[in-house]
Amino acid sequence: MLKIHQRRYLGNKFKILPFIGEIVQNEIGNFAEFCDIFAGSGVVGEYFNKPDNKIISNDLLYHNFVNLNTFLGIEKFDESKILEILKKLNVLKSKKDNYFSSNFGNFYFSLENAVKIGLIREEIENLYKAKKINEQEKFILITSLIYAIDKIANTVGHYDAYIKKEIKERKFELLLPQINRQNNKENEIYKLDANELIKRISCEVLYLDPPYNSRQYSDSYHLLENLALWSKPQVFGVAKKFDRSKIKSGYSGVNATKLFADLVQNAKCKFILFSYNNMANKGNHRSNAKISDEDIVRILGARGKVKIFEQKHREFNVGNTRRDNNFERVFFVKVDK
Repeated sequence: MLKIHQRRYLGNKFKILPFIGEIVQNEIGNFAEFCDIFAGSGVVGEYFNKPDNKIISNDLLYHNFVNLNTFLGIEKFDESKILEILKKLNVLKSKKDNYFSSNFGNFYFSLENAVKIGLIREEIENLYKAKKINEQEKFILITSLIYAIDKIANTVGHYDAYIKKEIKERKFELLLPQINRQNNKENEIYKLDANELIKRISCEVLYLDPPYNSRQYSDSYHLLENLALWSKPQVFGVAKKFDRSKIKSGYSGVNATKLFADLVQNAKCKFILFSYNNMANKGNHRSNAKISDEDIVRILGARGKVKIFEQKHREFNVGNTRRDNNFERVFFVKVDK
């Protein structure tokens, strides 16, 4: 079965989950509500997802919203139906060109695989329009497809560019996601700007893991966003990207510090955990952190005493740069102001 952490994702916290878990256990103990407001692929929320906890997950990108609903959503689905559909999708064959193969074949995937990917995605859409599957089942099938193609993509782990060499034909298979439905009874999933959502919700534990440099996730995962939305927009440039102006994150821009201050000020919670890499001035200009340590401590300190925990961590980045003195850091605050 397919597990939530089995996709390549920039900033993925899977390898440091025990580190985050130890901080929560030592500083907080038991809790009822955990909000992962920049959830990405959802591994942090899933780690704390238990039958007696509510996990609130949010991400601005639609393909992550689909992923979060698949693994953490509360809506019902028919597992036996999903298995039967996956079996049929895995044996679909066609040589007819489609939107996906026309734009991404021989670039991010072999032409044969790109034809099959487009064919599968179109069939999922047709099943949903014909009301043969519900929305939750549609989410599960799209997630299965995203994870399957991530393993065969002609990339270094993201879609900001493809590798310019001959593409070897590789077989891919759709698998059933491993969903612990008994844990998902009270969960909430959102696709909103974090600074807007924070005004609408309250929680015990607020976990913050925003983009920390100028690299936009909508640039790195445009292809998966395109595939999930399936509105078939025009793509342009060498990397075959569509217009992403409405899904850009302000945390990758010049207003990052201002946005962070607004988010923290409006947070209705008992505890804040803030993950932020120590890349202040270590990479190239696109990799450098947008929020300084001084501003982080000042902004968080306005809500309570700040504790800083560090663990050495080898990051997954978009280039070949090795940074051996890289630390994953968690700033912790027990809110009393």
